[in-house]
Amino acid sequence: MTTEPKIEPSWLEVLRPQFEAPYFAQLKEFLVAERQNYTCYPPGRQIFAAFDRTPFNKVRVVILGQDPYHEPGQAMGLCFSVPEGVAVPPSLQNIVKEINADLGTNIEPGHGDLGAWADAGVLLLNATLTVRQHQAGSHQGHGWEQFTDAAISALSQRRSGLVFLLWGSYAIRKAALIDGSRHHVLTAPHPSPLSAYRGFFGCRHFSQTNALLAQQGQPPIPWSDIR
Repeated sequence: MTTEPKIEPSWLEVLRPQFEAPYFAQLKEFLVAERQNYTCYPPGRQIFAAFDRTPFNKVRVVILGQDPYHEPGQAMGLCFSVPEGVAVPPSLQNIVKEINADLGTNIEPGHGDLGAWADAGVLLLNATLTVRQHQAGSHQGHGWEQFTDAAISALSQRRSGLVFLLWGSYAIRKAALIDGSRHHVLTAPHPSPLSAYRGFFGCRHFSQTNALLAQQGQPPIPWSDIR
């Protein structure tokens, strides 16, 4: 991360105290050393893609992931999303299955770019924004969690009526950062093949989210718009 981060101005203003904090300087040093010795994902210009793609005041829904994908060509800075033309990972395949079952759609499972969701106001945020190639969780515990927790807290405190989709025990623990009297929090098991059958399938979070948005006079999220 040797170049200036690409991040949308409203988020830059919200997160400026984090960028200026001592822990973030240490995080930058860690990332510089990592990139000198290993291949890391996503590419530097995409580290803050979730924030850059969905401005602070445009966020309507938040989906929380844990780590970026750690295999070549997958990570693009949006949780669960992969670039068009890249094989769809199993968790995203299960997300697509639930969308089809919930909304009666017929999304082709060969596509995995969730950029249309981000453009419609879905913040696709991983708790850790970088990872070493082939090594899941390798950049956890170096400061990213403090940074992304601050982003979640800012949304909780400064916005209202947001829908938070927390899938799996790691994401569900983040509910402690969210004011449930101001926002809607929907929880379910993780869409991973290891846990999807424990309740992710059938959770109907996609129709529920659009119903909650409609109650606020907002348009639906185009969940079936996956390229």
